[in-house]
Amino acid sequence: MADEPLGLTVHSMPSARQSLEADGGRRTRTGRWKMICVMLVCAAPVVASYFTYYVVRPQGQAAYGQLLQPQRPLPAVAATDRAGAAVDLRALKGQWLLLSVAGAACDPLCEQQLYLVRQLRESLGREKGRVDRVWLIDDAAPVPERLAQGTAGATVLRVPPAELAAWLPPADGHRLAEHIFVVDPLGNLMMRFPARMDAAGAARARRDLERLLRAAASWDEEGRS
Repeated sequence: MADEPLGLTVHSMPSARQSLEADGGRRTRTGRWKMICVMLVCAAPVVASYFTYYVVRPQGQAAYGQLLQPQRPLPAVAATDRAGAAVDLRALKGQWLLLSVAGAACDPLCEQQLYLVRQLRESLGREKGRVDRVWLIDDAAPVPERLAQGTAGATVLRVPPAELAAWLPPADGHRLAEHIFVVDPLGNLMMRFPARMDAAGAARARRDLERLLRAAASWDEEGRS
């Protein structure tokens, strides 16, 4: 058999720039997947607790409060406390918040709301340390002395009404002052109780809060008292 010349095929090698671009693309994709995984791990307990509350809850125990979607985080608003010092609303994160809104003069409806918020928190017994009371005042009027006892232990802040209107949604045909809202420890507005809640409604609201606290027990710990 006659000898044949050995054929060689020369393939071009990738340039250094092409190699660096390909490697950089792989690192970017890997980094994105890692970031997504971290976000999912962080969000999983919250999602699981809400799923437990709204989907796996016992039959016949319909929620009294309305879940608000999409969730609205505490805004970056510079409120002022009773002494006039600036307070970032986002500093309230870390606790469940029972939140009401009214003018400083506090009409009978406002007083009823403050009373129900206080009673709701106290009715939670040993779990009440996970819940803070918050009264947001939407004007510059002075707070009457008669409210000193009723607001003791509560967080009282003044917030511009435009900022409150952009963050808190009342039910159709109702005002913010008619509602009590719930904010979760991550700072998300997540529930609104029906307008002008009475004592019977407060009992149902307490059951909502108890279920939320049980569902979140795996990730939520007592913070501010």
